[in-house]
Amino acid sequence: MTYEEALSYIHSIVWRGKRVGLARITELLRRMGNPERKLKFVHIAGTNGKGSTAAMTASVLQAAGYHTGLFISPFIHCFNERMQIDGSPITDEELVELTGQIRPLAEAMEDKPTEFELIAALAFSYFYKNRCDIVVLEVGLGGAMDSTNVIGTPEVAVITALSMDHTRELGNTIQEIAGAKAGIIKEGGDVVYYGQNAEALPVMEEAVKRNHASMTIPNYDALLLETRDLTGQSFTYGRYCNLRIGLLGIYQICNAAVVIETIEALRKRGWKIGDRALREGLMNTRWTGRFECLSEHPRIFVDGSHNPQGVKATAETLRTYFPKGNIVFLTGILADKDAAGMMSELPDLARCFITVKPPSMRGMEAGELAGHLRTMTNKTVRAAGSLEEGCMLALEQAGEDGVICAIGSLYMVGELTKKFHQILSLDIL
Repeated sequence: MTYEEALSYIHSIVWRGKRVGLARITELLRRMGNPERKLKFVHIAGTNGKGSTAAMTASVLQAAGYHTGLFISPFIHCFNERMQIDGSPITDEELVELTGQIRPLAEAMEDKPTEFELIAALAFSYFYKNRCDIVVLEVGLGGAMDSTNVIGTPEVAVITALSMDHTRELGNTIQEIAGAKAGIIKEGGDVVYYGQNAEALPVMEEAVKRNHASMTIPNYDALLLETRDLTGQSFTYGRYCNLRIGLLGIYQICNAAVVIETIEALRKRGWKIGDRALREGLMNTRWTGRFECLSEHPRIFVDGSHNPQGVKATAETLRTYFPKGNIVFLTGILADKDAAGMMSELPDLARCFITVKPPSMRGMEAGELAGHLRTMTNKTVRAAGSLEEGCMLALEQAGEDGVICAIGSLYMVGELTKKFHQILSLDIL
């Protein structure tokens, strides 16, 4: 089996038409010898901020000297990013080897696993084979019925910011969505919850009580911003003074507070994580596609925000750094997203809009998104025929001293990053 054949096999297994539940992943892992039972986890669910929170947590654990696994969803540039150890993605050779071992076990099942179930099983096997001390495990979708939830009680269950997203799968109210996310809370566990959502809080409290767990919510009154610029942010949280992160989104210091409380919970469970490791881990975290700056002339930011709350947070960040606006937005979203809700925060910041179709079967056509935008703003809106054309148009509109923000879908961040780098390196303009 080659690397391309391994990926082709993984991606060939669809989830549509499959019944929801953990039965398939449970059976597959049983056939594999249950590697997940021999690992320890920080399990992370939520609507927004899961990836950034996971990246910061893994970075701190690595700085503390722990052999740390990280499982994320989705990837940005390369499939291998989905499973990493100490910041390095799985190699092509190891992915091929593990896929070859798991494939006959999966194909022997009457009800064969879905793509995500297979990927999760691969990750569990990879982390166990490489003797990870701890794994930071990001939920794929929801919580209760997500394939990652086959694990037992984690060292800490973390639930990040909640908002309306994936309503078809998770429910049409915040309470229903919170209930799905709270499914990762297990008997006797420790929970760190982002909070700041009055509707979701009773759901979390009930799940904590039902499972005899213990919950911590960050004290945001103790979170004080010290400095913020386009190189990073410095802040104080409680007894921790002059902490620094390189992540630029103004919401990231709140995610960092969640990480600090997660580390405190791990310390209480016996994990040896010093203050120096906490500082270094936060400072060294890099996270692709989350208000990431690709270029200074012009300023180009790519951001994977893909729901109204996420786009609102990015818009607030843009207002902080660029109060005069005049931003060229390169936008693309998936067809099942709330286009009006996502785009409503952007017109007052915009110089113009260029729409593209994300490279996904679920991508909304550029012309359709352009139509939505034209009902919301009198700014110029142009639909591009390709991602490359969209990048060229954005660069043309921004000029050398302008600002471009590519936003709307994680599925296009990787390709847009590649296109921008290619165009700028060739000096096409």
